[in-house]
Amino acid sequence: MDIKLEKKKGLRLKHYGYIALGALLLFMGWQMMFGSSVSTFRTEKEKLSIAEVIHGKFDDYITINGYVAPISTIYMDSYEGGRVEEKLIEEGAMVKKGDIILKLENTNLYEQILSSESNLALKQNDLRSTKLTFDSRQVEGKKSLATAQYSLQKLKRNFEQSEALYNEELISKEEYLTAKEDYELSQKQYEIVKLQTVQDDEMRKTSLAGLDTDLERMKKTLSMVYQRLDHLNVRAPADGQLGFLDAEIGQSIAQGQRIGQINVLTDYKIEAEIDEHYIDRVKRNLSAMLERTGKEYPLRLRKVYPEVRSGKFKVDLVFTDDKPETIRTGQSYNIKLQLGESNDALLIPKGSFFQSTGGQWIFVVSPDGGEALKRSIRIGKQNSRYYEVLEGLQTGESVITSNYDSFGEAEKIVLK
Repeated sequence: MDIKLEKKKGLRLKHYGYIALGALLLFMGWQMMFGSSVSTFRTEKEKLSIAEVIHGKFDDYITINGYVAPISTIYMDSYEGGRVEEKLIEEGAMVKKGDIILKLENTNLYEQILSSESNLALKQNDLRSTKLTFDSRQVEGKKSLATAQYSLQKLKRNFEQSEALYNEELISKEEYLTAKEDYELSQKQYEIVKLQTVQDDEMRKTSLAGLDTDLERMKKTLSMVYQRLDHLNVRAPADGQLGFLDAEIGQSIAQGQRIGQINVLTDYKIEAEIDEHYIDRVKRNLSAMLERTGKEYPLRLRKVYPEVRSGKFKVDLVFTDDKPETIRTGQSYNIKLQLGESNDALLIPKGSFFQSTGGQWIFVVSPDGGEALKRSIRIGKQNSRYYEVLEGLQTGESVITSNYDSFGEAEKIVLK
């Protein structure tokens, strides 16, 4: 007999396949209706800074902050080492060139001076003794020369008389020859004495000249040592203000050690730091302007330091005309540094979006103000108020200029 089979209740395997297919179809439909491939960020419009792109005059300048400094600073290094014996002038005081600021003492230097003086005295005694010896020899040489000359003249007369008598056969030949030989010997002796006298004179001149040179050299050496002694008095190298002084009574100062500086206050300069972004455009002799109490004071960029530290480089500016009457070292001023000529351009007010984008793109607000889309742009120069737009925007468009860090990778901003 046939048995009736009852259908099993519950979900079967094929039913799970139908459910998965239906869920996939529903998800695809939702994506088509509500989804979008554009990454979106939603925010309140009041929390953002929105500015309008305008067409106007772009002034090619930057505003920098600078500090007043002396026109020049002269550092004081110790010529000689020693212990600080006396401190005559304190920091901040005005000084004149040559004023004694510190007095040092150096026992070793005193000993060198005594040794040099002793050596000089010995050299002077040696020179005097040598001169006396040469003078004595010179006198003896002149006496010998005079005696030889007298003997020569006497024997010459005797020879001439003997020769005349011999020719008349009044004396013997032996007497004549004796007179002749005595005269010839006297001639040779005279020449020897004369040569010796000349040589002594030459030796005297040469030896005394050398001794005089040595003596002068020793005097110069002693003079230099005395100068070193004077260098124990640390003097102001120029008129100005004693900026700082790193020395106290009893302190040991090494030779060549930096002990202070003199600020020359005949004029002033402005020291400022500029962002490295402008390093290719900032050059010597650029014009600048300082405004103080409603009056403008022109400046000139005198020096650009090539070294970049912490993203900034240093410059020095000097006044080309009047300067503020109340100017003091250490005061800070805002300065407009002119980088180029003014020109007409599209302008965006400065904002912190630049730090997020580097000026390569920006969010442009739609005409209805409901959303903002990412758009590539190109920015040229900038000053303290505006960026110059070279391409990517048009006059009248609105852009978000506040910081973009919270937007993440969004390409579309929905404004509530």
